[in-house]
This record gives sequence, structure tokens and C-alpha cells, in this order.
Amino acid sequence: MSFEENLTELAEIVASLEKGDLSLEKSVEMYEKGLLISENCKKELDSAKLKITEH
Repeated sequence: MSFEENLTELAEIVASLEKGDLSLEKSVEMYEKGLLISENCKKELDSAKLKITEH
């Protein structure tokens, strides 16, 4: 997935969690998925920052 697609999915996960109508099990599952997406986005941002600062 692209960075933008990851951000969109992360926003959808946050919205679902904020609604508060998910079961505990589903909430934990969505939270864990959100963490993975967040970590991937951070890696991409760190990589982009490194490329920018090297040049």
C-alpha cells in the first residue's frame, strides 16, 4: 500500500474506534492493525527524511 492509502486506512480505523460500537475483541484487533500501519508510515517518513537530509 502507498503511504496515502495507509493514512486513509488509519483514519478509518481511528474513526471506527472513536465510535465505540465495536466489540472489545474487534477493538483490540483494529488497534493492533492501526499500530502496524502507524509503524509502517513512520518508517516511510523516516526514510523520506533521510533522503532529504542526505542531499
